[in-house]
Amino acid sequence: MALSASAASAGRGSRAEKVRRIFERFDANGDGGLDREEMAALVVAVNPRVKFSEDQISAILDEVFRTYAEFILPDGRGLSLPGLLRTYDDGAGDVDRDFLALSLPAVDSEASSPEIAPGDAAGSPSSPPPSGAAVAASLLDDHVKPLGGGAQPSVSSRAAAAAPAWATSPNHGIAFDSSWGLLDDLEILVKRLRSKQQRKGSIDGSVGGGAGNSNFDSFSEAGWSREISGAADSASSAAPWDETSRDYLTFVKELAVLRTRADASRSREEAFDNHMVIGRALSEHRLFRDALASFRRACELQPTDVRPHFRAGNCLYALGRHAEAKEEYLLALEAAEAGGSQSADILPQIHVNLGIAMEAEGMVLGACEHYREAAILCPSHARALKLLGSALFGVGEYRAAEKALEEAIFLKPDYADAHCDLGSALHAVGDDDRAIQEFQKAIDLKPGHVDALYNLGGLNMDAGRFVRAAEMYTRVLSIRPNHWRAQLNKAVALLGQGESEEAKKALKEAFKMTQRVEVYDAISHLKTLQKKRPKLSKGKDDGQGEEAYVVVEASKFKRVGRKTTLRQDLANALDIRAFERMTKLGHCDVELLRKEMNETDVPVSYSGTGIPEKSIRKAALEVILRRLLSFLKPDTFQGAIKAINERILSVLDAPGSGRVDLGMFFAIIAPICSGPVERRKRVVFDALLWRPASEGSNGQIRRSDALTYIKLLRAVYIPTHGASDMLEMHGESDPTMVSYTEFLEMFNDPDWGFGILSTLVKLEESDHIRHGRHTCSICRYPIIGSRFKETKHSFSLCNRCYSEGKVPSAFKLEEYRFKEYGAKMSS
Repeated sequence: MALSASAASAGRGSRAEKVRRIFERFDANGDGGLDREEMAALVVAVNPRVKFSEDQISAILDEVFRTYAEFILPDGRGLSLPGLLRTYDDGAGDVDRDFLALSLPAVDSEASSPEIAPGDAAGSPSSPPPSGAAVAASLLDDHVKPLGGGAQPSVSSRAAAAAPAWATSPNHGIAFDSSWGLLDDLEILVKRLRSKQQRKGSIDGSVGGGAGNSNFDSFSEAGWSREISGAADSASSAAPWDETSRDYLTFVKELAVLRTRADASRSREEAFDNHMVIGRALSEHRLFRDALASFRRACELQPTDVRPHFRAGNCLYALGRHAEAKEEYLLALEAAEAGGSQSADILPQIHVNLGIAMEAEGMVLGACEHYREAAILCPSHARALKLLGSALFGVGEYRAAEKALEEAIFLKPDYADAHCDLGSALHAVGDDDRAIQEFQKAIDLKPGHVDALYNLGGLNMDAGRFVRAAEMYTRVLSIRPNHWRAQLNKAVALLGQGESEEAKKALKEAFKMTQRVEVYDAISHLKTLQKKRPKLSKGKDDGQGEEAYVVVEASKFKRVGRKTTLRQDLANALDIRAFERMTKLGHCDVELLRKEMNETDVPVSYSGTGIPEKSIRKAALEVILRRLLSFLKPDTFQGAIKAINERILSVLDAPGSGRVDLGMFFAIIAPICSGPVERRKRVVFDALLWRPASEGSNGQIRRSDALTYIKLLRAVYIPTHGASDMLEMHGESDPTMVSYTEFLEMFNDPDWGFGILSTLVKLEESDHIRHGRHTCSICRYPIIGSRFKETKHSFSLCNRCYSEGKVPSAFKLEEYRFKEYGAKMSS
């Protein structure tokens, strides 16, 4: 609670008065300073439970006199009163505890002037004072190991004081009195470390606090279970403690002393509680690396307890070690499920945090399962529903995402991030009016919400409202100056307004931020468009001009030679090639599929029709895909999973059971994996053979299975024809068997099979083919891949413009005759 200026002044006054009385109590000779003998008496008196050796006392005094040399009076008088006050300000001791330990008369203003200890303003949990004369170790006593014994405050009396909320929780709080002493001493160590690092400028004042950096609030939450793990655990990165400083190394040594005390407990249960308390306090101060060591020790002491695994997972996630965090959460989940009703309260949180860790690795389908489970276990868990909706949006299941996000908002109407993600889902399904309202609600609730502003910019861009879009991207950049995507999109919006010069400046800024080659290409293209545009002369292609174009019907495009690709075939192949690039399956060796089939043990299950299948849940399929695409970064893998879910799994799992025939899936992706074409086709056949229906068939598959496969294949990759194919093809009940040779005839059929594969392979091989100075007469980009030259008027088209039927409006003909040029015929 914030105090008024007068209250704060009074509090400071009472604190100074207490320090003055402590000082006077030990200034035996009245010379205004505490010499080594007097300081030794002070240290011993405020630590009645500790038996110091002479060496320990000497070491403590050496540190005090060295650290506070500026406050040491001449003539051997020792530490001055301001110096003693500074030691308390630095967290070397607790004024209230020491004052009570010495049984000094109360300060009158104390009751009406509550005190904020140094560092508490930054949000650190304050250490509660003991009751009566019972005290915990205080001033600098963390250098030594106590011998035990002595009165300790009871848990009930401490719980009544201003302890951290978690410390007094009935299920997860402190169970042993000895843990309170460790907590008190640890708070002193952390306060001292913070004070020293702040004084040196190593950290800012928010370290260890609840406020943190307000910039974290401007993005949609990455997802974190704050309900149990605490706000500190939810930070997107570890606190900026200077872990290379001498102060920090000293802190680590002192922390080791506390851990030794914890290990010296009278029972395994007490040691466990001690280490859990140390870990919780450290994680509250965002000292995650040190907290992890405590939780790991607690795991060793009680391997089947859910709490240390859960906390260790939180620390690992905060440190960016997502794979290890996932493993800890899985151990926590196992322990919780075995623990029955005792772990019921923490089980939803484990599912949520496990889902978040999986998302960080790119495993979105698996994350969806855990968010869904958390929402089932705790229907009022708004955060689980929000995360489920966001993850469903991430895999392209927009209607399901919309429903989950609406439920989250119903439970928590002021949930800005849920409003933002709901806006994205609504935009994806074409409900732009509601989407705008949701984005605006998110911005109203959190004015600096970068995601909402950015997505609103994208919506306006899609609608052609370029001025409004540019405004949104400008607002994003005012909050996040290095947001290169906003800078790039702002350039596109400016270009849409006709502001070419401003657009070029914005593009250059984006290139400075990211150095991405696609931004450089965009700048080059813009320069080309800005050049003088002479009109095309008949029969001449100068490669510079830009004319309006018309789209002509496919029947008007004629081929010169059979090697020239049909326009519709090229359009379909380009679409498949784009999917191949999006999923990165083109970089996956097809032989890896065969390896998975040989090594993956999938139990046979039966569908509603009684047909045996090797089917697995989509989340389990995602694990296999992660192995196949292990070279991808998590965010790229997420994009691949979204594309695969939208295009392939939606067809293979049309009933929505959440299960997929693994053999059929392998057969569907094999044609677009890397490797020689014949090898791809062979793996397709082997995947169909691997299915239970083909077992014991002597290397043959049923004709009905082959037909089903080809229908599904075309439905996935050539959807414009897939629906009619599935209606028109017959023979599903044909009991005859087909060999590999017969299957190839069906597969290669250009009209009813997948003969388009040859065109796709040609596209794969021509990715790096360039045609000198030739540019497309429509889009003005340099031609890469095949060049289609109109033989009568000599204008050239790139793959894309040819497939879309675009020709310069200057040439209106009854038919156009094109010849395709590859790498060796580019003149």
